[in-house]
Amino acid sequence: MEEVTEGVNNMNLAGDANKKNRIQVSNTKKPLFFYVNLAKRYMQQHNEVELSALGMAIATVVTVAEILKNNGLAVEKKIMTSTVDMKDESRGRPVQKAKIEIWLEKTANFDELMAAAAAEERDAGDGEEQS
Repeated sequence: MEEVTEGVNNMNLAGDANKKNRIQVSNTKKPLFFYVNLAKRYMQQHNEVELSALGMAIATVVTVAEILKNNGLAVEKKIMTSTVDMKDESRGRPVQKAKIEIWLEKTANFDELMAAAAAEERDAGDGEEQS
């Protein structure tokens, strides 16, 4: 599992080094909604986000994308799958890891939905203080 995380962290494909809207997801480091909220923030700033993962983290990326789509915040722009050659640190031999990249762009009503969610959170916070 660590080699997948290390591979994601060390991944530097040609021309991708300076992508500001790419999230490289690991299924061991952060909780699911960390990535959901980070993707929302990236879409606010850049209008689109690229979610990328290797191996076992692919399920996490797909789940993040589905949450954003089902909440009406994002639409799929492109999905790409491939394999990446990596060295297995424990066995010292080359292995292939599955890779997925999902590009999402924000929906037309993304800003309205985000504003409504922020207002709802403020209202909930005010209600707690009064009780």
